[in-house]
Amino acid sequence: MDAVVVGSGPNGLAAALVLASAGLSVQVHEAAGTIGGGTRTEELTLPGFRHDVCSAVHPMALASPFFRAFDLAAHGVRLLQPEIPYAHPLDGGRAALAWRDLDRTAEGLGPDGAAWRSLLGPLVRRWSGVVDTAMSDLRRMPRDPLAALLLGIRTLEQGTPAAAARFRTEEAAALLAGVAAHAIAPPRRLAPAGAGLLLATLGHAVGWPVPEGGSRAITDAMVNRLRQLGGRVVTGDRIDDLAHLPPARTVLLDVSPAGLLRIAGDRLPAGYVRSLRAFRYGGAACKVDFALSGPVPWADPDCARAGTLHLVGSATEARIAETAVVRGRHPQRPYVLAVQPGVVDPTRAPAGKQVLWTYAHVPNGSPRDVSDQIVAQVERFAPGFRDLILATHVVPAAQASMHNPNYVGGDISGGAVTGWQLVMRPAARWDPYRTPLPGVYLCSASTPPGPAVHGMSGLHAAGRALRQHFGIRTAPLDLIRGGH
Repeated sequence: MDAVVVGSGPNGLAAALVLASAGLSVQVHEAAGTIGGGTRTEELTLPGFRHDVCSAVHPMALASPFFRAFDLAAHGVRLLQPEIPYAHPLDGGRAALAWRDLDRTAEGLGPDGAAWRSLLGPLVRRWSGVVDTAMSDLRRMPRDPLAALLLGIRTLEQGTPAAAARFRTEEAAALLAGVAAHAIAPPRRLAPAGAGLLLATLGHAVGWPVPEGGSRAITDAMVNRLRQLGGRVVTGDRIDDLAHLPPARTVLLDVSPAGLLRIAGDRLPAGYVRSLRAFRYGGAACKVDFALSGPVPWADPDCARAGTLHLVGSATEARIAETAVVRGRHPQRPYVLAVQPGVVDPTRAPAGKQVLWTYAHVPNGSPRDVSDQIVAQVERFAPGFRDLILATHVVPAAQASMHNPNYVGGDISGGAVTGWQLVMRPAARWDPYRTPLPGVYLCSASTPPGPAVHGMSGLHAAGRALRQHFGIRTAPLDLIRGGH
């Protein structure tokens, strides 16, 4: 065997595809009985209701360099675009709306329209360069220096108290704060501000699509292509020691730093072990899926056209809630991320019915079921929601690692999203993917560029393995493109 990959999440599969596209023999080992890691879809509540187990909305499926090269559409995946990528309901039946069209969004923000346009317009015009910068290994000069500069300047503004000077209205401030809070960190910090700007840019540039049939469609496309290239996937095979793997010239691990310590800790040098043990895991998510008898009755009817909604109230409320989480407290009104795929995908539920995907941010390791708080936040902006609930499925943060060991304590980001840990994850090394063990690489979201379904950690790690162990210097993206 040339290469073995542990973990069938999007990064593990991306790594496997790069290696197989180079003509190597590849085998993927997955601990769970089903493939996909964070990109799985299952009937969690009632028959006929298809819920995404973790990731649900996929702007990076259209934007990341890996997926642009792989071309999901060419492999049968339909990415469906909600008319409104994301919305931010506010009290009083109001909502701030992020339309695909930047100008339409600006018009809806009234006095802050020009400020929204000036903040995001230059990034939207150079979105490809912005993405290439954010999705790089963060160790090379950006291909589009101007895009990198624009993103950096705006991140410095939005990640500091200077952000207060940008917007005058509650709507615009909340709309951006809701996106930044995806990082499970207070919005006015550099790393979440940068993540929020990237996501907001993609909302206007490529949209926030949902895959028809669920996120598993992405996994199925990648695995089908891997098998066409001769690769194999073994499920139900939990690897607790490198010795349990078949002999291979290189091993790529789509695991957390905690997983690496479990699998290879006794083989690693003491200094590297200390770095892995010092790695910080961030805030977590309590996931709640709902089967509903009908669409969510949003007070602002335009919210029924949005794929994703940020339910937390004002920007100030978002900061208070996220600050509580990073300090280990449960906010009374948590930040709730909600996705209603049925606005564009009728395959998710029986006719006339709907699914609602939600999670609330909670402290790492929280055993608490916060479904009541989630229901209250939805009901706050959609009176009558409670009456539609047919069934729920709850995964507290403390149980998240049972279906995905990479979610340590319920941290779905692969580690705390801070400026340092986005660049120096999992340790302060020039090559963050190569471990001190010969031929062993880390390729999970705990390496740059960090969380999201983009495949880039796998691509970067596999590219290094090809150069360092097989003498193959073809660019990994060229290998993926060559498969068409």
